Amino acid sequence: MKVLSNNLAVVAAIVTVLLWSSSFVVIRFVGETLSPGAMAFTRLAAGAVVLVVIALRYRRPIPRGRALGLVIGYGLLWFAAYTVLLNWAEQHLDAGTAALLVNFAPILVAVFAGLFMGEGFPKPLVIGILIAFAGVLLIALGGSGGSHNDKLGIILGLITAVLYAAGVLMQKVALRTVDAVTATWVGCLAGLLATVPFAPQAIDELADASAGAITGVIFLGVGPTAIAFLTWAYALTRTDAGKMAATTLAVPAIAIGLSWLFLGEVPTPLGLVGGAMALTGVAISRRRPRATADVPEPVATS
Repeated sequence: MKVLSNNLAVVAAIVTVLLWSSSFVVIRFVGETLSPGAMAFTRLAAGAVVLVVIALRYRRPIPRGRALGLVIGYGLLWFAAYTVLLNWAEQHLDAGTAALLVNFAPILVAVFAGLFMGEGFPKPLVIGILIAFAGVLLIALGGSGGSHNDKLGIILGLITAVLYAAGVLMQKVALRTVDAVTATWVGCLAGLLATVPFAPQAIDELADASAGAITGVIFLGVGPTAIAFLTWAYALTRTDAGKMAATTLAVPAIAIGLSWLFLGEVPTPLGLVGGAMALTGVAISRRRPRATADVPEPVATS
């Protein structure tokens, strides 16, 4: 049963990575029509509809006290602030560079989870993160195909990375007492309420938007928001925060490939090598430490 649970967690993590990777490309496309706040509100509204339907199906109790505060907190940081600022950043960055900057967050998560959440620093995780991050640096040095990146976009991208990391750590603590479905739908609803001031702007812009842009923002709500955050929360409850965050280091590599395919943002040779290294590092980080033949490995505690 434990093996099955671990395998399902891996599948859930893969679904999350693929959907989050696609979101960087779709945001670039939809951003030609919708402003950052309007896109965030519409995306969260679409996601909230799906998540509330799922929540009604499972009828889980709403958390209270500290747990509710943590869920609302990560909802405001990750669902609301992160989404608005990422939309804004991608008006100044290509999809690959945006994914690169945002995914500095896994390094922050791994460090803080190791220091303050008792997860430690397993050898495969450390080696995998170092290799993946080296790949990310190569992507940064070689470029990812965009030619209109500016300082504002870079600053916004780094801020979203901090928001992402803080959201993951708060969510990990909340998931100790709150189930994945409840944590996701309540967090999304908190984010939606925070973006309500953008609702009038969203209505105006959607009235003039193309069918493709409307389809794109609905996809962002259903796929990278509702489905991906559910699969992320499911996997996060069954593995360490540092290991899960390290898995998302694959996002820049996949996002660059998708932006090349759909947006014509051609990666450089260094970008391709860096992407391969990032994927390799993630694979290593997911491995379990091997016990030595002479000294038994201590039993991990959580």
